[in-house]
Amino acid sequence: MSEDHTPLSAASVATEVEQLLQRLGVPREAHTGGELTVRSPVSGEVVAQVRQTTPPEATAAIGRAHEAYKAWRNVPAPRRGELVRLLGEELRIAKRDLGRLVMLEAGKIPSEGAGEVQEMIDICDFAVGLSRQLYGLTLATERAEHRMMETWHPLGVCGVISAFNFPVAVWSWNAALALVCGDSVVWKPSEKTPLTALAVHAIAQRAIARFGDAPEGLLGLLLGQRDIGEVLVDDHRVPILSATGSTAMGRQVGPKLAARFARAILELGGNNAAIVTPSADLDLALRGIAFAAMGTAGQRCTTLRRLFVHDSVYDQLVPKLAKVYGNVQVGDPREAGTLVGPLIDRAAFDGMQKALGESREAGAKVHGGQRVDGIGTPDAYYVRPALVELTSHDGPVLRETFAPILYVVRYSALDEAIEWHNAVGAGLSSSIFTLNVREAERFMSSAGSDCGIANVNIGPSGAEIGGAFGGEKETGGGREAGSDSWKAYMRRATNTINYSTALPLAQGVTFDIGE
Repeated sequence: MSEDHTPLSAASVATEVEQLLQRLGVPREAHTGGELTVRSPVSGEVVAQVRQTTPPEATAAIGRAHEAYKAWRNVPAPRRGELVRLLGEELRIAKRDLGRLVMLEAGKIPSEGAGEVQEMIDICDFAVGLSRQLYGLTLATERAEHRMMETWHPLGVCGVISAFNFPVAVWSWNAALALVCGDSVVWKPSEKTPLTALAVHAIAQRAIARFGDAPEGLLGLLLGQRDIGEVLVDDHRVPILSATGSTAMGRQVGPKLAARFARAILELGGNNAAIVTPSADLDLALRGIAFAAMGTAGQRCTTLRRLFVHDSVYDQLVPKLAKVYGNVQVGDPREAGTLVGPLIDRAAFDGMQKALGESREAGAKVHGGQRVDGIGTPDAYYVRPALVELTSHDGPVLRETFAPILYVVRYSALDEAIEWHNAVGAGLSSSIFTLNVREAERFMSSAGSDCGIANVNIGPSGAEIGGAFGGEKETGGGREAGSDSWKAYMRRATNTINYSTALPLAQGVTFDIGE
C-alpha cells in the first residue's frame, strides 16, 4: 500500500549539496568523478561520485597516523586540548551548513541535523575540560617510605568505523576524547554518508592549521566499502577501534580485534523498550514515546521499538498513540512541519515491510507502515511509521528492524514486563514511565533493566554526551562520550617509587642474598 503526497517544489538536492560542500571547504575533485555513488535519501538523486580509498592508501594513512601519534603523545594534554577547542570553534562556525548537509545526506529533519552538530560541539567542550583532568590515583602502600600511584598514557592510533544514522557525531565522540588523550585518529565513515565525513575532515583541517604544529597524519579519513574498514580492523598499529553498526558486524569485528589483543569499543544493535505503568503521566508518556519511536524515521540506535503498556491504561494510551501515528507529518525534511523524513534506502524499506508482513501473519493489528509516494524520485523511500499491536511478545519483535516500527504489548504485572523487556539479545537503552518511586527504583536496580541506559519518565532515545553511551549483551559492551570513557583511549601504568634505603618486599616476602 502507498500514500500520495504532494512533492515539495525546491531546488535540486544535488545542487544544494554541491554548494554546501563548497562552502564547507571540500575540494570538488573529492566528490566528483569517483567510483562511490552517493544518493540523497531526501530525493533519491545521485548527489556525488566520491573517490574511494584503496587498501594500500588506507595502510599508508594508518602509517602516517602511527608516526603522528609518536609525536602527539609528547605534547602536554592541555595543549592537545587547545586543538579540540579550535575544532569546537570551527564547528560552531560551520554548524548551519554542516547540519544542513547531514539533513540532505542522512535524511534527518533540520533540528536533528543541527542537533547532531551541536552534539559535536558539546563533546569538544567536554574534552577540553578533560584535557586538564587525566588524573591517576595515589594508592596506599604496605611498604614504608614508598609511594604507589597510577599514571595514564596515550594508547596509539584510534580507528573509528561509524554508521549512516549519526554520520558525524559518533566520530566526534571518539576523536575529541582520543585527541586529548594523546592518540591519533583514522576514520572510516559509512559508505552511505561519505560527504558529511569529507566536510568534517575539511573543518578539522582548518582547526589543525590554526593550531600550527600538529603532526601530519594526526586525523585520517578513509572512504570506501567494507574492505577499507577491514584494513583498520586488521592493522596491528591500531590498538583501539570503535565500531558502530549492527550486531552482525560486531560478531565479525570483535573476534578479529581480540585475536590481535586490540581494544574494542563496540556500539551495536538496540532493540529498546519502554514500560508504561498504571501511575504514569500519560500525556508525558505519549510525547516521550512519539519522539523516541518516530524520531529520525526510527533509525537511531536508541529508537524505541517495543512498548509494554499496563492493562489498566492500555485503552487510554494506545488509541491516542495510534492517532498521533496517523497524523504525524511524513515528508521531505526541507518542508516546514515535517517530523519524519525518509528511510536511508530501499534495503531499509524492504526490511520494514518484511517485518510488518510477518506481524500480520501472526495476527497483529498494524497501524500505518505504508509507503508515502510522490516525494522525490522512485529511489526516495518515505514510509508512515507503523504501530503494531501484538497479542504476545514473540516473532519479529524479538529482533531489531532499523525502521519506524513500534510493537505494543499489554502486561498485567511489572515483573512480567521486566522479563519481556530483558528477553532480547540487545541491551542498549530503556525507560519506564511511572510516578511510583518503587517501580522506578526497581527498574533501575540490578533486578530491573539489563541495558546500559535506563531512564525514568523520558524515552530511551536522545542521550547527552555527559553520560557514557553504550550498552550490554549483543550491544557490545562499549562506552563512548562522557563519564570516565576517556580511559578506553589510554593505557594504565601502576608505579611504585622507593625513597628509602631499605628494600622491603610486598606480602612479607624475604630474599636475603647476604653481603
